[in-house]
Formats: sequence, structure tokens, C-alpha cells
Amino acid sequence: MKKIILPTDFSYNAYNAITYAMNLLKDEEATFYLMNTYTPAIYQTEYLLHSPGQIGLGDIYQSESINQLEELQKQLQKEFKNPKHTIITHSAFNILVDEVASMVANENADMVIMGTQGATGAKEIFLGTHTVHVIKKATCPVIAIPADFEFETPKEILFPTDFEVEYSEEQLTALLDLAELHKSRIQVIHISSGYDLTEFQEQNKAKLEQLLEKTPNLFHDLPSQEIITGINNFQLKNKMNMLAMIQNKHTFLESLFIEPVIKKIGFHVSIPFMVIP
Repeated sequence: MKKIILPTDFSYNAYNAITYAMNLLKDEEATFYLMNTYTPAIYQTEYLLHSPGQIGLGDIYQSESINQLEELQKQLQKEFKNPKHTIITHSAFNILVDEVASMVANENADMVIMGTQGATGAKEIFLGTHTVHVIKKATCPVIAIPADFEFETPKEILFPTDFEVEYSEEQLTALLDLAELHKSRIQVIHISSGYDLTEFQEQNKAKLEQLLEKTPNLFHDLPSQEIITGINNFQLKNKMNMLAMIQNKHTFLESLFIEPVIKKIGFHVSIPFMVIP
């Protein structure tokens, strides 16, 4: 039984990510946790000085959150009618990132699936602030769904790597399970640094090949270039349905989240993006 956290702010973008999750796991026994967090605007001042009950605001925000979650739950049950799926609502007075981390730990969740866009909806924003922080803090894989992305079966999964990771079966469980469920092919791309692979990288590559031996796969060596450019170019030539990456100190992910690299290079992922801790 898969356990999936679905954060929502009741926006169209969040709903789109939730419907993606329902379709992605339509043939899988799964429990979905519809999660909404609320922090009243007054939180910084009066909210710290008085109890929510005294002001009455806490109750209002809580009731609104619970009511909207229940409406969403009914809507999804009516739309999908999937006996394999259980939908549970969860409302919390907390910051989204902290509540996601807490729920992942408490429920032993397998995955978080959420929308990518921030509140502004600005096209140049690749990942909204909330999504970035959830990815950085999550201890399970997070799949970020681009706004307006219509579900398509992830038959081709793009997996860029620098072979600097000591891969393990446990680490890749979510990716391998999805590949098995959808009979997907995993396309591994390594972008050359201009040097031969080190012994450590060769060992990791061999381990990855071993882990993928039961999954259709292709390994590609690309000429030296910016990793973002390499990913974009590969996607232009080959139709991919999902991008999956491992977040570690060697990859570009950390700098991508800290520096505005996306604005300089234009890294706009138009397909679901799985980040594996």
C-alpha cells in the first residue's frame, strides 16, 4: 500500500498535481493524504500574544481549511471512483514545509506529489518557493508537476547523473516501482566533464546498471556542456514523460535552488520532475 502526501492550497495548479497522482497510481493500492496548512496573516503579531480562540481567527481558518478539504475529497471520490484508493484529509496550523516533513515521518510516506508553480504563476518561475523547500527538506521522493501538465503515462523516464552517488536499491525504490508499474524505460544520461570516469564513478555506474537490469534502460554519454543545456537538448530530440534526479552535493540541484540559474539558462521543465533524496 503506497502512502502519498498531496499538499494543496486549493488552487488549480494543486488540483492538477493531485489528479496527476490519482492517474499515476490508478492501478496501485494507495492512501492519499490531502494536506492543507493554514497560518493566519495576524500570526506574526496578535496571534503570538493571544490564543486563537480569543481572537476567533484560528477557528475560522481551521474551519475553512477543513471544509475545503472535505469538498475536495468528495470531488475526487466522485471523479475517480477508484476502490484501490483511500483519501484522507489533513488540516494543520503550521508552515507547509514543516508539516510535510512531519507527515512523511509520522505516516512513513512513500512520496510527495505537488504542483511546481508559486503563487505569482510567473512563467519564469520553474519551482515555487514552497516546492523548493519541500524538496530540500523531504526524506522521501518528491514529484513536482508543472502547471497545466496533462497526465501522460511515464513510458520514458530521463535520469541524468554524474555517477558520483553510491546508488542503493532502497534509494531508487520509488523510481523502480513506477517503472515496473508503467513498463517504463529509464534513459540514463551522463554529461562528460572532459575526463574519464574515476574508479569511484565506474563502480557507481556498474552498481546502477545492476539495479536497472530488470528495467528497460539505455545509457547515454553526452559531450561536455552545461548539465541544464544537456537535459534540455536531450528532451528536444527524445520525447520524455518524466525527469528524475538524485539530490546530492555533487549535482547542480543545490546551486539551482540557491542561485537564479533558471533565469540565466531558462531551465523550464515541462514534464513531471522527481527528486530523490
